[in-house]
Amino acid sequence: MAMTTIEVLDPTGELDTVEKPLAPRDGTPKRVAFVDIRKPRGDVFLDELERVLRERGIDVFRTQKPTFTKPAPPDVRRDIAREREAVVEALAD
Repeated sequence: MAMTTIEVLDPTGELDTVEKPLAPRDGTPKRVAFVDIRKPRGDVFLDELERVLRERGIDVFRTQKPTFTKPAPPDVRRDIAREREAVVEALAD
């Protein structure tokens, strides 16, 4: 399967482009966790991203925080760190 490039856009309102180095990677992650912080429409973003990643053979695990005002429970964070290679947290309104 040929790899394609995914363009990721920064939704912040920065007017000046700031170069930000990517974290070191050891290939493409095969197990990714999605954390929905429970803000409106975050699930819409995660649904579409999950579809794209699954098409590329990546296993996606989804979880939700109890509320966007509190951190994810420690056991959830621990499980993600142990079981997954990358995390996507959905922020939306």
